[in-house]
Amino acid sequence: MNKLLALGVMFLAATGCAFAQQRPQFTQYTLNNYLANPAITGIEDYADLRLGTRHQWSGLEGAPQTYYATLHMPINKSGGSTYGGRGMAKESSMKSTNMYRRVRSHHGFGLMAMSTETGPLKRGSVSASYAYHQPLSRTVKVSAGVQPGIIQYSLDPAKVKLAGNSLHDPAIYDGRVNEVKFDLSMGLWLYSRNFYAGVAGAQLVPSKRKYLTDNAPSDDDGSLQQHYYVTGGYRVDVAPYVSLIPSVMVKVAQPSPVSVDATMKVMYGDRIWAGVTYRHQESVAAMAGINISPLLDLGYSYDATTSPLGHASAGSHEVVLGFKLRNTRKIICPEWAW
Repeated sequence: MNKLLALGVMFLAATGCAFAQQRPQFTQYTLNNYLANPAITGIEDYADLRLGTRHQWSGLEGAPQTYYATLHMPINKSGGSTYGGRGMAKESSMKSTNMYRRVRSHHGFGLMAMSTETGPLKRGSVSASYAYHQPLSRTVKVSAGVQPGIIQYSLDPAKVKLAGNSLHDPAIYDGRVNEVKFDLSMGLWLYSRNFYAGVAGAQLVPSKRKYLTDNAPSDDDGSLQQHYYVTGGYRVDVAPYVSLIPSVMVKVAQPSPVSVDATMKVMYGDRIWAGVTYRHQESVAAMAGINISPLLDLGYSYDATTSPLGHASAGSHEVVLGFKLRNTRKIICPEWAW
């Protein structure tokens, strides 16, 4: 039987690594860690709606294009900080105080929808999340989250070019590349006003997808890869209105190699930020963003590919548009997930 190049490209293109990871990757992970860790759900005082798109390897025919929408909000959240520096764009003060209202536990609920198209192949997913946030002290909290959902893989036979004279390759027409699978993600998040650390796992249920490589129907019975994420970041106020935010994300999806993103952001007055990201053996990215108002924020990043694919592509583009809904405190910059 003829092997389909597109089937291999689907796995390769999902993250930009030289080996297979089945979930899309994002350069601006600091803007929306909810994409990787459901424990983020409901972390802020408002409903966080984000619309994002990533165009991987621009200029390369059939390159991955990802679109997503996420929404998560707190439930029964009360109390909080009386500190006016954060949540008021830090224009009044850069210094924290020890004055806090009583901190209490709260819940969070969220929804996510995502679609990635790579040539003739498409990966769509929808999920819902729940998280519980528990204070450990007056300044430090921990949360745990769970996110069940479904993933649909589909292939458009009209976009597939077969080698040889086979016009009815069973790998296309037997329905095995149009499947719906159950997905489950879980995570933990430890955070305060100047640091965060998290660990999460995705595709934890060993759902199986079947693709044929020869005429035997049961030849290739492959399961979804389990993905694991370890994330950490720290915020340092180095001068009035100026903060440095180094962060890192480590992604593991066996048998793929470990992927490491290291990021450094500079933020001015909680309004404007810029940064650079290095993804080991894959790309270097520049990014910038602005917190326009208590309702709206915008971020953009460009990845220059350092892998061999850089000779065939013009880099990758990513845009994230955020809305702070029900933002009664008029928060400009996120207080807990910057």
